[in-house]
Amino acid sequence: MDRKIKVVRIINRFNIGGPTFNATFLTKFLGDEFETTLIGGVPDEGEKDSLHILEEYGIEAIVIPDIQRNLSLSNDLKAYKKIKRILQEIQPDIVHTHASKAGFLGRAAAISLKIPVIVHTFHGHVFHSYFGTIKTQLFKQIERYLAKRSTGIIAISDLQKNELAEIHKIAPKTKVQVIPLGFDLEKFTHDKERNRKEVRARYNLKENEISIAIIGRLAPVKDHDYFLNVIRGLLKKTQTPIRVFIVGDGSEKTIIQQKAALINAEYPDTILMTSWILDIASFDQGMDIICLTSKNEGTPVSIIEAQAAGLPVVSTDVGGVRDILEDGKAGFVIKRENIETYIDKLRLLVEDKSLRKSFSIFGEQNVMDKYSYHRLVKDMSSYYKSLLKE
Repeated sequence: MDRKIKVVRIINRFNIGGPTFNATFLTKFLGDEFETTLIGGVPDEGEKDSLHILEEYGIEAIVIPDIQRNLSLSNDLKAYKKIKRILQEIQPDIVHTHASKAGFLGRAAAISLKIPVIVHTFHGHVFHSYFGTIKTQLFKQIERYLAKRSTGIIAISDLQKNELAEIHKIAPKTKVQVIPLGFDLEKFTHDKERNRKEVRARYNLKENEISIAIIGRLAPVKDHDYFLNVIRGLLKKTQTPIRVFIVGDGSEKTIIQQKAALINAEYPDTILMTSWILDIASFDQGMDIICLTSKNEGTPVSIIEAQAAGLPVVSTDVGGVRDILEDGKAGFVIKRENIETYIDKLRLLVEDKSLRKSFSIFGEQNVMDKYSYHRLVKDMSSYYKSLLKE
């Protein structure tokens, strides 16, 4: 193909998270032989938009406000028509959708126009921890139909591929390609000492205080209630002074604030809610431990970024966590039902500086190559070409 390969990339919404980073780096760095148009919706209420990430890399996207996470017949129909118009105009060789709503609308439009290659990436999935049984079964049926009509399906971890192919039977294993996410991780390794000093000074963190952070949407699926139960348990068991940072915003904010206030009443000034922080690389460098307590995940960005910044992680054993966090080497991965184990492992890290250090070294080395955007674009470029050949 002498001319450029035209790609239209469609994501659910421009909010802070894996899909935005993935789409940004694939749009920017895919190579001169590709010409990519990026389309996306708007964030949910309480979410921080991620348009500053696109600006940072010089990308102009087409924002369609009608692409919204919630089901709405009128908005979905408007969004479908707008996407279809754009595809008719561009006539792409490849339409690549990311996450569920974009996957539904974008692939439906691409199928109707007989686009040569249609690809979908599952970043997480909505097959558990989101909806009731009837809705979940309906979504599975829709996904199976769309997978049949797609040229290729991408999972972001081996575990997710197994879930899609074996457990939920969305597509046969042969149709699912594993391409892990990729990020610009260099900034998490630069100016560590200076950034650490600045961040700790900003939050009045003393030298002997261990800082623990959880980063992500304040949404039910992230289960901050579990996290706060862990913190309460930890405070009862350790003599080491700790400070806790809840980074993010969302629908559960008021409930989390109330519970954090109860803990602060007993242990003054322990928990701080920061809302969203844009320069997360510098912030991470001021922390000591990162936690994740989700009920469901694809590949959690905060865990990859934490390791790049040299931080040990304690996480619930969900989604693709085990694919990105080596249990006992870069952190601890714990079954959700074992909250006492979670508390004990977190306490171990809080109280053992040398263990934090060894986890830090392993984690950083582990993620820098596996999850760089250089690897992501190389993998995606060769996958696209193989699908076009077929």
